[in-house]
Amino acid sequence: MNFNVKNIRKDFPILKKKINGKPLIYFDNAATSQTPKCVIDSISNYYNNYNSNIHRGVHSLSEEATEEYEGSREKIKQHFNAQFKEEIIFTSGTTHSINIVSNGFLNQLNNNDEIIVSGLEHHSNIVPWQMMAKKNNAKLKVIPIDDNGELKLDDFKRLISNKTKLVFVNHVSNTLGIINPIEEIITVAHEYGALVLIDGAQSAAHFKIDFQKLDVDFYTASAHKLCGPTGVGFLFGKKRLLEKIDPFMGGGEMISDVTFEETTYADLPHKFEAGTPNISGVIAFGVAIDYMNKIGFDNIQKYEDGLLNYANSKLKKIDGLKIYGDVKNKTSVISFNIEGIHPYDIGSILDKYGIAVRTGQHCTQPIMDHFKIPGTVRVSLSFINTFEEIDILFDAIIKAQSMLS
Repeated sequence: MNFNVKNIRKDFPILKKKINGKPLIYFDNAATSQTPKCVIDSISNYYNNYNSNIHRGVHSLSEEATEEYEGSREKIKQHFNAQFKEEIIFTSGTTHSINIVSNGFLNQLNNNDEIIVSGLEHHSNIVPWQMMAKKNNAKLKVIPIDDNGELKLDDFKRLISNKTKLVFVNHVSNTLGIINPIEEIITVAHEYGALVLIDGAQSAAHFKIDFQKLDVDFYTASAHKLCGPTGVGFLFGKKRLLEKIDPFMGGGEMISDVTFEETTYADLPHKFEAGTPNISGVIAFGVAIDYMNKIGFDNIQKYEDGLLNYANSKLKKIDGLKIYGDVKNKTSVISFNIEGIHPYDIGSILDKYGIAVRTGQHCTQPIMDHFKIPGTVRVSLSFINTFEEIDILFDAIIKAQSMLS
């Protein structure tokens, strides 16, 4: 495998930082991945050399900015194998993307219709649908999870019916790292004529995704999980579906013709891109996609699987430590608790050793309620991490356990 983690780590300036006198060990990649210098430089290059608004000017700076911005759209279209470039809508992130779809279907459902969401969802893929269902009286149903944290597909097949119009599932659980069987879910949903939105915020950074093979109707992802900047993401939607739904944000750029009597919307993708976008962020997103493809997603997936297996084997040696979502088909995320110790206290002590982990509910309160716990310590590994860092984590957890017991 052509993969050298020591060389890769040199691309990330923040990894030179020390926390409390210790080298930074960053295990919070599921929240936000770190950013390589080439992505950071692309943002500086935009502001230093061609800072201008896009699509609206004939001068050279505007044309250069537009070319780079639309170039990122083409890169994302190719990377995810969308059929049309205009099926890629730039947004502020996954949350924004999901809200575009939920608001777009607000007036297309009624009180005879049903929508289905999984029990593994981030709040961003729950709350928008609750808001929509409250407004149009659609019925929201939930796919339950089992004791391992996996979706109960037999229950899903009992829940779905000809009344089901929309199904919403994350590709990978941000809390447990479990990879959901979205191929089967999409197939079953389509048999009943239901549309499917997949929250891909946690999957896109770990392996390649092919929209054509999945036959997915809507898919979302965020740049800041993919070595890109915060505040940028995209919504993929099949062209025929995007053309049927109305935008929920109005303003400049998204219009074709405006009078005080009536406004007509622009063609895709501009119909959903009101106002001045995060131009430098979108350009940097394209650079981040290039960077990760240069490393190779097959290489990334194999290396992260090795990290996950090693970390699992180490942590399971700790007395009283329980891992949630300990299943075979998952990405490099480990959520755990230690008996008798609050996760926040573990996270605070790990920080003293320079180790960044996430503690709490991870915006997935229903998962915590299912396991009857206040939260977890979440270690989320990336291709920038090392096996040596996992050894340091293991020793630090032992010390924290000793201090807090």
